[in-house]
Amino acid sequence: MPRVLVPLAPGCEEIEAVSIIDILRRAKIEVVSAGLDAHPVRASRGVVLLPDSTLDAALQHEFDMIVLPGGQPGTDNLRADARIIALLKQMAAQEKYIAAICAAPSVLAAAGLLDGKRATCFPDCLDEFPNVLLQNSALEIDDKIITSRGPGTAMDFALTLVELLAGKATREKVTLGLQR
Repeated sequence: MPRVLVPLAPGCEEIEAVSIIDILRRAKIEVVSAGLDAHPVRASRGVVLLPDSTLDAALQHEFDMIVLPGGQPGTDNLRADARIIALLKQMAAQEKYIAAICAAPSVLAAAGLLDGKRATCFPDCLDEFPNVLLQNSALEIDDKIITSRGPGTAMDFALTLVELLAGKATREKVTLGLQR
């Protein structure tokens, strides 16, 4: 069974975080949500999320994919965390899936993972990274890197991750259960 890490930073976008975790779990994919520390995470709109684990504990395990929710200041908190940057680089070197939504593609860019890659994001979030091939689309897949625009694209983004990890039939089954 595929295993996915979803780091939760204070100020993350709750629609994105919860949609990703929920939809992947509906597909029977193992998801570990990990807080940057041992405290509950207050998301960007004040919703309090209780991570499954701390990031330090989660880093003791292997993952097939990492998915970064966006939101502010959540994205800035992820970007400032050296453990996240190191893990992104390690997973890229291992040719594992790396996904980010909303402002979070800027974390990938800061780690040097989007140079020469097609990506999308919340408007203006990648402006400081001229080597990114910025696309005006809801979702982009460039090799093992998946990016998406924001809260409004969260379900389709998560369903795409399901398809990549568990196949088209599983995506269709989950989609049917969502009544989409």
